[in-house]
Amino acid sequence: MEQTTIKILKQIKIVKLVNGDDVVAAFPIEQLEDKSALLRLVKPLQIKYVPQFTKGGLKDYVALIKWAAYTHDQIVTVPKDKILTITNATDEMSKSYHQIAESYNQLENPKQDNRRYEQERLDEEMEEEYNEMWDTFRDTKKTLN
Repeated sequence: MEQTTIKILKQIKIVKLVNGDDVVAAFPIEQLEDKSALLRLVKPLQIKYVPQFTKGGLKDYVALIKWAAYTHDQIVTVPKDKILTITNATDEMSKSYHQIAESYNQLENPKQDNRRYEQERLDEEMEEEYNEMWDTFRDTKKTLN
């Protein structure tokens, strides 16, 4: 497979699509003509927010995954009317993007897994804290009188 060099803008962008997807990508210097209904993105990665229940409470883990799966194309076009907004990425997000984009063509495609996810069992201490937290919501006599 031949490697082509794509000149990109320095600033990494986050594109919010009308369907709710957040995509982080570089923009090529050479875009399509102004009248075009399409915008070009280089190595787009979808931002996935994965909730995790920790001892400190509920926290989000951010994962970057290949947005245009099942292709080796590094430039993907998006209809401009499907874009809600475009913002500059933070330095941390830009750094993460560059680290993952280096191996863009080696990223795994999403796997189809028809198994149900096994539920992880909380340890006794976490289960007790969880139950105490929900007991305050279940105890309607205290709040409705």
